[in-house]
Amino acid sequence: MRSFKPVRKAVFPVAGLGTRFLPATKSIPKEMLPIVDKPLIQYAVEEALEAGMDTLIFVTSRNKHAIFDHFDTAFELQTRLAKDGKTELLERITTIVPDEVNLVYVTQPAALGLGHAILCAETIVGDEPFAILLADDLVRNDGPSALAQMVDLYRQTGSSVIGVEEIPDEMTRSYGVVGVDVNESGQNAIHTMVEKPSPEDAPSRLGVVGRYILDPAVFNYLRGVTAGAGGEIQLTDGISAMLQAHPVLALPFAGERYDCGSRDGFIKATIDYALEHEELREDILDHMYSLLRETGRF
Repeated sequence: MRSFKPVRKAVFPVAGLGTRFLPATKSIPKEMLPIVDKPLIQYAVEEALEAGMDTLIFVTSRNKHAIFDHFDTAFELQTRLAKDGKTELLERITTIVPDEVNLVYVTQPAALGLGHAILCAETIVGDEPFAILLADDLVRNDGPSALAQMVDLYRQTGSSVIGVEEIPDEMTRSYGVVGVDVNESGQNAIHTMVEKPSPEDAPSRLGVVGRYILDPAVFNYLRGVTAGAGGEIQLTDGISAMLQAHPVLALPFAGERYDCGSRDGFIKATIDYALEHEELREDILDHMYSLLRETGRF
């Protein structure tokens, strides 16, 4: 099997305003909103680590200090927990990121779109394939994580890989949608990408979700993208421009995705993840049962 450059770096665009969660996100980054007892960004980081990333690049804004603080050492808290003998809690906050993993923070000076955010990471990524994880998209798996599945496909092919899922007709206007041809290896080779098409104009029902592995050539194409509404540079446009010269595959990965950029998706994720906690499960089920009885739905 031919070998390709390993995917070692992961980019986390975390400079967004999170307006759908105001007023909560007025002072707290949306990526720091917790699903039970861990913030969204930590779930994304854990997924990247499972997939073998050793450099984590956070593209943030000037005012988002909470993300840096979360992954930084908290000397006073750690000292207090150690003194009180709370070793389990101490371990939970000191083992989030292994010491050998590099954390890099890059500032996006203005909110100019996802494509611009990725361009801000170019000097750190360099000439290597890299991953992108959007913390809004939380993916739950019993087996390998979504990103690990994508890394495996990249290792086999050397092609860029985009995570996709089947979406209903009425949702095409909320997604980037890809058109694919099945190649001789049975993989979905992308031939077109359309941003938020109407159902009748959508090339398929494969919607792009927040997981990517991209060839570094994408930076050259992003620099040539014409800014759209609000002066934003779209990542979809950069990927579309490189399709002819650089193959890109769509992977409908295994796992359940929660759109935690929406309030209903965030609440569904909170319930499902809470039910996985043994100490919470019975109380929550009892509460849900009571609510269903009260509303006449059970």
